[in-house]
Amino acid sequence: MKLHSDPRPFYNTFTAYGEGYVEVNEVRYTHSVIVQPEGEVIAWPVTSFAALSEDDFAPLLPLALEIVIFGSGQKLRFLHPRLLRGLSAMKIGTETMDLFAACRTYNILMSEERKVAAALLIETEDKTT
Repeated sequence: MKLHSDPRPFYNTFTAYGEGYVEVNEVRYTHSVIVQPEGEVIAWPVTSFAALSEDDFAPLLPLALEIVIFGSGQKLRFLHPRLLRGLSAMKIGTETMDLFAACRTYNILMSEERKVAAALLIETEDKTT
């Protein structure tokens, strides 16, 4: 699906998404990413929901965020609260939604100039094992 909004050329905006990918400013990513309104898109070295740990969320801690939108992949899956302990301790809010809803919500919050990041899980492990 293509997303069209009031593009701000200096902000990272999700411009498309589909099964197994997202596009930020028309650049396609087929692996998990962390996206903020400004700066580089960060490759997030997580490949499956089952393997997530509290340490996987550590890169978000120094970013001075209000909220993290966690995109749990193709379907909505909620994180165990222990995985979010670090974010909670820093008073950073979290919302969990499927990948597509996370992209849309991030774009809205980013356009409102909120201090937001999207942590998007794009699973790449063999799902048959």
